[in-house]
Formats: sequence, structure tokens, C-alpha cells
Amino acid sequence: MTAEDTRLAVQAGAAGIIVSNHGARQLDYVPATISCLEEVVKAARGQIPVFLDGGVRRGTDVFKALALGASGIFIGRPVVYALAVEGEAGVRKVLQMLRDELELTMSLAGCCSVKDINRSYIQTEADMFRALSRL
Repeated sequence: MTAEDTRLAVQAGAAGIIVSNHGARQLDYVPATISCLEEVVKAARGQIPVFLDGGVRRGTDVFKALALGASGIFIGRPVVYALAVEGEAGVRKVLQMLRDELELTMSLAGCCSVKDINRSYIQTEADMFRALSRL
């Protein structure tokens, strides 16, 4: 979940990176995956794909991850919960909900395609701190 880890993975010949804190189940004080994603993407420098795993609950989360450079997103808990409650039909519902929410977010942002999603559409906490430090 760091630039250093990313450089080591690239040097070792990894085919891709999954940014994951394993649902923060083992260490409840680890950073959220979304807050580490941009650092990992920058360190990968387009040499290998970077995926986000963890914290995706809404289509807006998918949009943010794509805007920060994720090649794709893994969805765990929502799918597992839906499967437990309604089986395959539940999984279909949750995936459709995520898709609908992503499409709505894209429309509101003026993005006609997933390829149109980029960093300019979101503001992170780090951006806010940088802006305040310039004052």
C-alpha cells in the first residue's frame, strides 16, 4: 500500500497490484485503501495495472477509484452480503445498483465513458491540505 512496495513489486516482475488492507479485519488502524491508491498508481508509472480492493460500497466509490487511477475495482462485502440474503439474484441486484450509481455519477460529472474519468473530477483530503497550506 506504499510507493516502496509498488517499486519492489514492479522490480520483481509482478503482473499487477491489488491495493488491499484485507477489509481492515486484522489491523483496524491501517489506512483506507482509497487513501493509498494514488500513491501506488503514481509509483507504478503505468508499467502494471493497479486495482483497488476494499471500501467499495457505492458507485461513487468506483468513480473515485477510477479517477485516482485504478485499472479496476474488486468488490467483496456487498457481493457476499447480497449472496447470503438473496443468492444469485441478490448479487445481480447489488452489481446493477453499483452500475446504476456509477452511471449516474458519470452523468453528473459530464463523463460519457469510463475513459473520461480522471483525477480532475475529485478532491481528496490531501488536496484540501495542500490548498490550505498555500494560503
